[in-house]
Amino acid sequence: MINLFKKVVHIYKEVVNTKLPPYFVWSRRASSLYYLLFSSKFRREHHAVLAGKVKHIRESKREKVSLFTLIRNTHRLEKGLLMKPRRNVFALDFIKETVDQFASIYNPDACIEGSQLKWSFDILQEYFNVTGNHPILDQQREVFRKIVQEGPQNCVAKSVPYYRHEANKPNISFEDFYQLTKYRRSVRWFLDKKVPHDLIDKAIAAANQSPSACNRQPFEYRIIDDPKMLEEVVNIPMGIKGYQHNVPMLIVAVGNLDAYFDERDRHVIYIDASLANMSLMFALETLGLSSCPINWPDIEHLEDRMDKVLKLQPSQRPIMCMAIGFPDSNGMVAYSEKRSLNEIRRYN
Repeated sequence: MINLFKKVVHIYKEVVNTKLPPYFVWSRRASSLYYLLFSSKFRREHHAVLAGKVKHIRESKREKVSLFTLIRNTHRLEKGLLMKPRRNVFALDFIKETVDQFASIYNPDACIEGSQLKWSFDILQEYFNVTGNHPILDQQREVFRKIVQEGPQNCVAKSVPYYRHEANKPNISFEDFYQLTKYRRSVRWFLDKKVPHDLIDKAIAAANQSPSACNRQPFEYRIIDDPKMLEEVVNIPMGIKGYQHNVPMLIVAVGNLDAYFDERDRHVIYIDASLANMSLMFALETLGLSSCPINWPDIEHLEDRMDKVLKLQPSQRPIMCMAIGFPDSNGMVAYSEKRSLNEIRRYN
């Protein structure tokens, strides 16, 4: 009886996964119907995207304390300030929202050098200083001035658009950089040596300079090296089998979908995190550490396990894992020949 049940289940899966799809691929609506009726593989993404959207709307519109909204709008103002030619009046459609968000978050004591709050303060101040007159703008200019009667102290440098000078360019040749890209390979064998947190912080500080859509940086790094927790987490990803016992530290990059007000941006957590992760891996190599990025396919029971261990919110998704450690010179790395230039690029 049990064997018969297993056979029926196998046949059902075979039909759903291989026989039915061709009959539902002819339109978007039919495709949606297929996933509604026969497959749950997108349900976690649907829930996470919607949970992030609701959280973002609630914080932005009702509570008016969304840091993501303030960051996005600050960057929009920043782009307006650097335009050539710069318009005398701009951002009328979102300046009130920006000032409202700033007012709910502003604290002179927290507005310190290197903080995003200080950056937002400087951009708003510059914006109101250089723009012309308009009823909406004049009103918000006055509101802003009342908010910041007590401005941040001891901040000399302004975090506003600036001219990039060649004199400040680091002396790194293409040949040196290219050699680093070839030297970096996925390392799976590490020394039995604890990874210093200060080195990880340095690498993440470098990764933090990576570009991000509207500067929202919709991701965070969960760094795991506690032996008990590490043993649990390294056994979750599939791509780490065979060397998980050798990993002294694992990083899980987690995406925050509450950074977005619309489903259109749901993919950006993966793009922005990937940009940062590549910089992170290069930075690790300069510090004597190596890494192995680990694929994270969307598999429900693995997602459940990672959610529970990391205590993730409904709007958060694991993006990828990364093994970190001091490389063992006695362990080999894959050669991994890359595709030729002619295969991966096309002009125009």
